[in-house]
Amino acid sequence: MESEFLATMVLTFKLASVTTLILLVIAVPLAWFLAFSSLRFKSILETIVSMPLVLPPSVLGFYLLLAFSPVSGIGSFLMDHGIRLAFSFEGLVIGSVIFSLPFMVHPIQAALSQVPRSIIEASYTLGKSPFVTALRVVLPSIRHGLISGIVLAFAHTVGEFGVILMIGGNIPGETRVASIAIYDEVESLNYAMAHQYALTLFVITFAILLLVYSLNKKSLSSLR
Repeated sequence: MESEFLATMVLTFKLASVTTLILLVIAVPLAWFLAFSSLRFKSILETIVSMPLVLPPSVLGFYLLLAFSPVSGIGSFLMDHGIRLAFSFEGLVIGSVIFSLPFMVHPIQAALSQVPRSIIEASYTLGKSPFVTALRVVLPSIRHGLISGIVLAFAHTVGEFGVILMIGGNIPGETRVASIAIYDEVESLNYAMAHQYALTLFVITFAILLLVYSLNKKSLSSLR
């Protein structure tokens, strides 16, 4: 039982870590576009990004399950190439990336919106490329937004349930993360084991949030 508990917790934080890394790569350029672009269709993109905030997880999970199934065009194409996403870790990653996207994008977008255009234009005037400007000027100035986005996305992925259950099920060692394990143990009336999972998640997430808020507070104090 202890080995199963450890495997479940490792899988939970592996999913959260992989999802957060992928989101960081996607969210920064997406947030940059949403913060600085004036294109007409931007509001449509903002709506799509924000949909997971209000959409029931089971709805997103259901449509992803349909998309991943062998009877769909996408699922059939993937299966023909040896890729199975339904009830797999890879499927969980895709679902988690979509479901946690706004939790990464919104804090970064908000931070970018506070960056003065003058410092960006000054960087361009000095001959710096957009990439160098983003890397050396803009990103350091929005580190609080980056940290907030990373922590929120990680914590949200750790606590996911509906999407995970729909597209991953409850396969030990592959899709059985802690939130699913808690539900499963409660269903089995094994409250002691459910408590062990729940308490572990509570302590770890509390420690992560406390550390981040402490670091942000010290960083803000040093700027005054």
